[in-house]
Amino acid sequence: MRKWLIGTALSLLLWGPAAFAGTVLVVGDSISAAFGLDTRQGWVALLEKRLAEEGFDHRVVNASISGDTSAGGAARLPALLTEHQPELVIIELGGNDGLRGQPPAQLQQNLAAMVQASQQKGAKVLILGMQLPPNYGVRYTTAFAAVFPQVAQEYDTALVPFVLEGVGGVPAMMQNDGLHPAAVAQPKLLDNVWPTLKPLL
Repeated sequence: MRKWLIGTALSLLLWGPAAFAGTVLVVGDSISAAFGLDTRQGWVALLEKRLAEEGFDHRVVNASISGDTSAGGAARLPALLTEHQPELVIIELGGNDGLRGQPPAQLQQNLAAMVQASQQKGAKVLILGMQLPPNYGVRYTTAFAAVFPQVAQEYDTALVPFVLEGVGGVPAMMQNDGLHPAAVAQPKLLDNVWPTLKPLL
């Protein structure tokens, strides 16, 4: 018994309690921070539950901040990578860049920096694409939407073209502000992400 206890203690010291579990790091804005909701209702919390149900022992770190931009995410990411050493980084940023009318080229530069930083640390990357309402004009919305597949293709990362597919612009799926998904929409967001995410684990 004593030998077993010593061996277990040594294993914990050498490998740590989560040695066999990868980490999924989500770096996003209000969509992933579950703005206006109990965070337990958000799609990221639902992801953690689905991972357990599917037999994955990964832990999920939600480093999303409401109102964050791609520049903010790019600035925060290096420290997050060092702290959590994720196996997979999910980038859900850009919506606030678009709503503020920031140049798509700037968004592309920031996303590319995040992807490169993640890959240099050995992490896989999943980009969650975003689209803007048509009132921002065809030229801008087209250029904005094109950034996500361009970055994904250039750096060979996985991509969900539009994370709000079936949710954005659907009143029953949105909160009263018309910008943030309601609780009823959170399972749909997870369903939009899961088929692309699962093979990366």
